[in-house]
Amino acid sequence: MTVTDVSVQARWLAVTSVAVGTFTVVTSEMLPVGLLTSMAADLGVSAGTAGLTMTAPGLVAAAAAPVLAIAARRADRRLILLGLMALLAVANLAAAAAPAYPVMLAARVLTGVSIGGFWAFAAGIGTRLVPERSVGRATSIILGGVSVASVLGVPAATFVSSFAGWRSAFAAAGVLALALLALLATSLPPLKPLTGPEPQPGSESSPMPEKRSSWLSGPLKLVLVLTALTVSGHFVAYTYVRPFLEEVAQAGPALVSTALLLYGAAGVAGNFAAGARAARNPRLTLITLVTLMAAAMAALVLTGVPALAALVVWGLGYGGVGVTLQLWIMRSGGGELATALFVGAFNVSIALGALAGGRIADGLSVSAVMWAGAGLAVISAALAAVGGGTGARGGVSAAGAGTGGRSRTSGS
Repeated sequence: MTVTDVSVQARWLAVTSVAVGTFTVVTSEMLPVGLLTSMAADLGVSAGTAGLTMTAPGLVAAAAAPVLAIAARRADRRLILLGLMALLAVANLAAAAAPAYPVMLAARVLTGVSIGGFWAFAAGIGTRLVPERSVGRATSIILGGVSVASVLGVPAATFVSSFAGWRSAFAAAGVLALALLALLATSLPPLKPLTGPEPQPGSESSPMPEKRSSWLSGPLKLVLVLTALTVSGHFVAYTYVRPFLEEVAQAGPALVSTALLLYGAAGVAGNFAAGARAARNPRLTLITLVTLMAAAMAALVLTGVPALAALVVWGLGYGGVGVTLQLWIMRSGGGELATALFVGAFNVSIALGALAGGRIADGLSVSAVMWAGAGLAVISAALAAVGGGTGARGGVSAAGAGTGGRSRTSGS
């Protein structure tokens, strides 16, 4: 593996800037969740229609990830990441200034392109920035931005909007993207396109070898199905958690912000707590996490009050889902193709979950979305229990779990 000839400090600054990049793109994707009520009122649409601002970028990101990965496979990764971050800045600022719903939706489509492309390229860029022994750690940091954004992005946006309105949250995300664009430009070294023949599995230029016969293996198919069930189940309910808290639990803006901040803090704790356990047994860890999610969703409906404890449990559960599924994906042996499919499945699940939640909220009630999310979580737990097999029971190997082995990350 060839590592860019820069100092150790510069390498880790580059890794950190890419991690902040993954945090920024995923936070941008999640922004509407905590802003739906005010967005819908201002743009003159229903909460369910406003939820399409979550659906659109998710679907676009799912398509953009494999398309851009193939189309720009030989391009300089630095230039690609800079371009995608610039696109994200434009999209967020356009959303902040959107005079009508169609403009907002168009801005969110651009957001989806940036999300899918940046995430796909960032996942494997650690192999180009650090020595082989540090690839696992670098990739964990980069992908950690995705996990933290999933649980902190919405509470942060809700907090900002409670003081200055929903448009301020998009404007802040746009400014953050511009600042990050400057950081990436100064910290990332040139990452020249790969040249020569296709790397062979196990060669120095193939950081994550793939077995062509097993890249879509049974274990990988199972993890992709579990991803769809778990993530869509979460977003069926979570996309409409603010309307639920306001309409059913009669919570005011201050209490909603506090509740979502507690959820986010619990999610960060869940992310790190689940990581160590998932490295040993991702199947059992996922079953535990989705069970917590289902119990929390059901508790919110049954109590009918803004139960902060239930939101903390929900945050603990979902906070660990991303890292657990990622470690399980690493064990599936599919390599770079598996990672691309996982990114696609994750984003499609976000989109479909938000879409289904909108239809349920408009057609039935916002309480019904909680039951739908809990039901999907229960199905996911049951499927993981009966279909996990031996491939997910043992600990993740050094090569697969991030101790520097080549199968830990995608090649660049």
